[in-house]
Amino acid sequence: MSEPNNTVPSEEFDPHASSLPGEVEQEVLDELYAIRGSIDNFDAQLVYLLAERFKATQRVGLLKARHDLPPSDPNREKAQIQRLRSLAHEAHLDPEFAEKFLNFVISEVIRHHQNISDAHKND
Repeated sequence: MSEPNNTVPSEEFDPHASSLPGEVEQEVLDELYAIRGSIDNFDAQLVYLLAERFKATQRVGLLKARHDLPPSDPNREKAQIQRLRSLAHEAHLDPEFAEKFLNFVISEVIRHHQNISDAHKND
């Protein structure tokens, strides 16, 4: 997996952007900023993990296109959803949220696979 480059120009992202200065004590803001810093790191990791996941699914899409396989595999998708719901439960994450997230990812993957298949047929 590629390592994230956390050098984001300050004009693009202000980690202390908030509507709260002047509304709460500085000590509270400092704690809020520290927690948000962790959240920002998690978000960056999620983006890089998703990028790696989509690189792998692109390879699947190419393989499917070369062998004239359908872009979608409903049995695989169903199994993945069940698996992710179980993992979410174990991790104390709302399984409904996990399923919605995976359904969104799956729909994007299928769309990419369809595009790859269409491009392969036009070659």
